[in-house]
Amino acid sequence: MTRAFGLVAIGFMVAVSAGGAWVARRVAVEGPLGVPAGERGGAGGTERAERTRVRQAREALFAELQPVKLRNCELERFGETNDGGYLLCGNLLKDVGSAYSYGISGYDGWGCSVSVRLSVFVHQYDCFNTTKPLCPGGKPVFHAECVAGRQSVDDERRRFDSLQNQFARNGDAANHLVVKMDVEGAEWDSILQTPDEVLARIDQLVFEFHGVRDTARYMKVIGKLKRTFEIVHLHFNNYSCVAGVAPFPAWAYEVTMVNKRLAEVDREGKATLPNALDEPNLPGVPDCQTPALLN
Repeated sequence: MTRAFGLVAIGFMVAVSAGGAWVARRVAVEGPLGVPAGERGGAGGTERAERTRVRQAREALFAELQPVKLRNCELERFGETNDGGYLLCGNLLKDVGSAYSYGISGYDGWGCSVSVRLSVFVHQYDCFNTTKPLCPGGKPVFHAECVAGRQSVDDERRRFDSLQNQFARNGDAANHLVVKMDVEGAEWDSILQTPDEVLARIDQLVFEFHGVRDTARYMKVIGKLKRTFEIVHLHFNNYSCVAGVAPFPAWAYEVTMVNKRLAEVDREGKATLPNALDEPNLPGVPDCQTPALLN
């Protein structure tokens, strides 16, 4: 899910996330689409050796994101048909006591569908768009706050806090949780600052990750998460399809993770990508993932 969209030509017209002041800061540092200008080709590119190093770093990150096949996971789609819909192992949600949905921008089909399905509260967090989503039949609790690595208030009086503080404040410090996080780049620092024992309470965790540039930091985050979770699904957001960042076809990518205490890995099997449940985030525009690329 992205917060607002502008059109940029990248071979075809795709929409680009533009929600919040952080976008302007990222564009200034990384260039449009979160991709360094020097990596998009042309006479201003970096030297060959540096391009090779950067490419190898992306390849290592791409390899770390590849999913495994589970013997005991029945993937289901929760949420919107297109942008805002994510895959979970539906049969592995039975112990979940609360759901958390970070980055909702006024709508939250994912959180609502999980809440209705499990009859649990869904805590919805967004400090940029404070519109409370409708959730007929569910148990939504909206918080005009964002997730971050630590507690803070910005210059516009928006409040931020850590996962552990938010879980504890809602009485969920000891509960099994399911969490979705689509927070336009804030996910990296939020997870880096979250203790492993807090992550261990999460049965399933769904991200939309943003960025392909800061690979050292991203590898650190993915490595930390993989101590607790197995990656079971990967889908690239076609709002962000872009050339020049191979092997990634896009700079935003949805990842589903299952806690290792639940996951039964099929070492002989192979995850199927794309999955039949996948849908393009932007309808009517081709997706940018192919079996040849992902498998």
